[in-house]
Amino acid sequence: MKYTTQFTTIPADSLSETVAACKQRQWRYVQTLAVNGEEGIDLIYSFMDMATGLLENYKVEKLAKGTHMPSITGDFLEAFVWENEIHDLFGINFDGIAIDFHGAFYALATPEPMTVISPAQKAAREKAAKVAAAKAAKEAKAKVGQGAAADDMEAKLAGMDPEKAAKVRAAMEVKAAKAEKEEK
Repeated sequence: MKYTTQFTTIPADSLSETVAACKQRQWRYVQTLAVNGEEGIDLIYSFMDMATGLLENYKVEKLAKGTHMPSITGDFLEAFVWENEIHDLFGINFDGIAIDFHGAFYALATPEPMTVISPAQKAAREKAAKVAAAKAAKEAKAKVGQGAAADDMEAKLAGMDPEKAAKVRAAMEVKAAKAEKEEK
């Protein structure tokens, strides 16, 4: 028999129906895997069709810590192990879990340790966010054009000493005339 693997992303609200369909097809429950990604916690539910060798992985993406998910222990009792583990390590709550350890499945020194990021990771994420914000601001400024730049300059000059503002305006006019002359 040839074994194949397939990944399918599903919305969180369709998990119960998807799991019930796997049970109806008599697929074997393999595991639930949690991964702490850049945009949140991903849950991957794995089921195997023993007749064809297909390992189907259903992925629920970008969950926030504290999200409530339906338990699949009504269809697959053995999932209580993974659901309790994910609750303790990642902070995802499972509603209706058949055997609930209420956060005491593991004795942990730090709550939800798998969601803690290192200072280096935090700095890298903050830097990436700043770079993205600066890029977006630069693009927005470029779209506005020079008309807005002149308006910005006038707004700045309005708060200056009138004599100094007149000198700056004169210098800007000379600069604009020089640029216009060079274009011709």
